[in-house]
Amino acid sequence: MFEKPKWDNKVQYMLTCIGFAVGLGNVWRFPYLCQIYGGGAFLIPYGIAFVFEGLPLLHMELAIGQRLRMGSVGVWNSISPYLGGLGVASMLVSFLVGLFYNMLLAWILWYFFHSFQSPLPWRDCPLNLNRTGYVSECEKSSPVNYFWYRETLNITPNIETSGPVQWWLVLCLASAWGLVYICFIRGIETIGKAIYVTATFPYLVLTIFLVRSLTLAGATDGLIYLFTPNWETLKNPNVWLDAATQIFFSLSLAFGGLIAFSSYNVQKNNCERDALIVGCVNSFTSIYASIPIFAILGFKANENYNNCQNWNILRLTNSFNIGDENITVENYDVWFNYLNATDPSEVKSLDLKTCNLQTFLDQSVSGTGLAFIVFTEAVINMPGAQVWAVLFFVMLFSLGLSSMFGNLEGVLTPLLDLHIIPSWIPKEIFTGLMCLSSFTVGLLFTLGSGNYWLEIFNSYVGSMPLLIIAFFEIISVVYIYGIDRFNDDIEWMTGRRPNIYWQATWRFISPLMLSNYIITRIVVAIISVYYRK
Repeated sequence: MFEKPKWDNKVQYMLTCIGFAVGLGNVWRFPYLCQIYGGGAFLIPYGIAFVFEGLPLLHMELAIGQRLRMGSVGVWNSISPYLGGLGVASMLVSFLVGLFYNMLLAWILWYFFHSFQSPLPWRDCPLNLNRTGYVSECEKSSPVNYFWYRETLNITPNIETSGPVQWWLVLCLASAWGLVYICFIRGIETIGKAIYVTATFPYLVLTIFLVRSLTLAGATDGLIYLFTPNWETLKNPNVWLDAATQIFFSLSLAFGGLIAFSSYNVQKNNCERDALIVGCVNSFTSIYASIPIFAILGFKANENYNNCQNWNILRLTNSFNIGDENITVENYDVWFNYLNATDPSEVKSLDLKTCNLQTFLDQSVSGTGLAFIVFTEAVINMPGAQVWAVLFFVMLFSLGLSSMFGNLEGVLTPLLDLHIIPSWIPKEIFTGLMCLSSFTVGLLFTLGSGNYWLEIFNSYVGSMPLLIIAFFEIISVVYIYGIDRFNDDIEWMTGRRPNIYWQATWRFISPLMLSNYIITRIVVAIISVYYRK
């Protein structure tokens, strides 16, 4: 039997929970959702989901794990033998999420290695084989897109065309799993040491980016876009569904990792205070990370707007004799209206571009696109581009690595609870086998079609399953384990009984909201399939 370890101190435990909760989703998924759902308007359903679902479930998971001192499978099995499948479901979700999550770390490593080059390899298009010009595919798109889709992914036209395994991605994936194994080799005994760096370093980098991004031209436009609400989006049911899903993915609820981490706590610990700290730090980080991200997006939008205007100015200047005066971005509208009034047919023949700053701000890019396309394009024009690129990808890797600890713990601890691991196998060996098997399955994402598979995993593994698991978790605690018994446990651990807020959310509000979200998501999916036909 494996001996149950304990945290060295409370700081390690809190940093580990925060590191697990605060991940890549705070830096790229949350800003993306804010962008497509009306900026500040998205904060309303997000805040409601956080208060009435996120915090109650976070407190519940930390409390039940701490009281019963077992992982997800052990906790639900001890409540009722019929609930063991709930823990297995959490374990499977953690395993599947860990597979594609570590592929993101592999991509981050690939960009990190290339960030030391001067100039950055995604700044210019490569020369063709004859070295007589640039690669035509790159010229038709952009150097940033070419480096991502061709030199990184070497992506195939569709998911049916698998394509070969990309050896450079295999090496990066092996490196990512190797680093995860080194940090996770003895569970919380080694996680507790690594977490001091992986959980705190991102905040240092975010602060540096915050200061730098606010000095960029156009940063104000990005921040106005972020905090100006578009109230019409609140009529869209998807904004409420995505807000709920974001809370679960962001706080890492229903994965089993938080239950596993809290099981290593001493039982006399204030889990209510822990839940409030972890939840508030996580939501604060999402907003804190969004400020530099949107400042950079505003900078990029202004760059695109100016480039568009300069292209039009060049066309007008070459076609009309305007004397000694110059057409500039500032007086472009005046000149355009004048020339269009005097010679509209000539202006029309120039096929000028439509340049609108709002349009460039509206160009949203989700997930991988934000890190590997939008930011890499923006950083090209920043002084000291290599430094900013290195800092950015080190920050992303730190965020992802600390989240991976929770994903693996959500798999390892339930396996220990199931007693399927022979006692003669050292934990280091079993952890290595688990990482090796995950790496082997993850080779799917290194194929030419790997990005399509990753999008499928990302869309379906970490959304609906989490809502369903969370719903049955709260029903199991309140109506099977017994809310009065649970309240007694919390009073014994913390010294005080849960207040009316926790009582109302656990008993009524959270289950009703979760069931409503599940039903609504099913209805929306059915309607979308119907209209697609």
